[in-house]
Amino acid sequence: MPPSDYALTVSGFRTIDELEDALRGADYLPDRGLSTALFLALALEKPLLLEGEAGVGKTEAAKSLAQATGSRLIRLQCYEGLDVAHAVYEWNYPRQLLHIRAAQEGTVSEDELFGPEFLIRRPLLEAIDGDEPVVLLIDEIDRADEEFEAFLLEVLSDFQITIPELGTIRARRRPAVILTSNRTRELHDALKRRALFHWIGHPSIEREIEIVKIRIPGVSERLAAQAAAFVRELRGLDLAKPPGVAETIDWAMALNALGRQEIDAEVVEQTLGSVLKYREDIEAVRDETLARLVDSARTTAGA
Repeated sequence: MPPSDYALTVSGFRTIDELEDALRGADYLPDRGLSTALFLALALEKPLLLEGEAGVGKTEAAKSLAQATGSRLIRLQCYEGLDVAHAVYEWNYPRQLLHIRAAQEGTVSEDELFGPEFLIRRPLLEAIDGDEPVVLLIDEIDRADEEFEAFLLEVLSDFQITIPELGTIRARRRPAVILTSNRTRELHDALKRRALFHWIGHPSIEREIEIVKIRIPGVSERLAAQAAAFVRELRGLDLAKPPGVAETIDWAMALNALGRQEIDAEVVEQTLGSVLKYREDIEAVRDETLARLVDSARTTAGA
């Protein structure tokens, strides 16, 4: 079924294929499910919640979407204790104090002490109050407190923010909103109902090889294949932190920088810190286990 004119007007892409091609042009290789979810998020002007393990490309999806659509990327990194002052706005108190002193000296008026010129705009307000196309990345929403999640729900429902001293600011142009979560805690159903949802898993080995090749120009086909195959072997182990695609790219980049065309047990052991970030995980794959994994990866890659 052909897309509506509304979808074209909102997203700038008439088909999912067009969006997928633009994302590939931004060096991001989504599977069809993710491409479809991003297309619908643009066309329907709905937030998109991306969940998955760390390092599978959730944040990169938002960055690449901004590049593909020619939009400004505004990122709100969530953390425990995040509040309105750091996410939405706060008043520039030092500047207000200077203004008060100047008013006492009679050089300026005390009026408009809470005017726009004293407002420090944080990511949410910056994303809503503007005319340019914006991709708003709300990264790792699961790390924020439930109270902030409830506040965010209100913002995403109406795309407006009320500042008592200035009134209600409504979005003149809705940003494309991407939320990411590593599922360190469950999000409320109310937030999930406001958004489209897509789970990003680890890619197939063929697509991971393609990702490595596009992100590391000049890397050898054999090295890309062996690195992807070895990381796939690691994911099958009982590790504290299985590596994601980001770690595959980092490791292949390190191997390429060393001038390697393929892997062996010695270079793997020397560079494990590029792909595994916990001492316990590194120790778990050393010695005989490491040699076995290297042999299996080389066989899988056709070495």
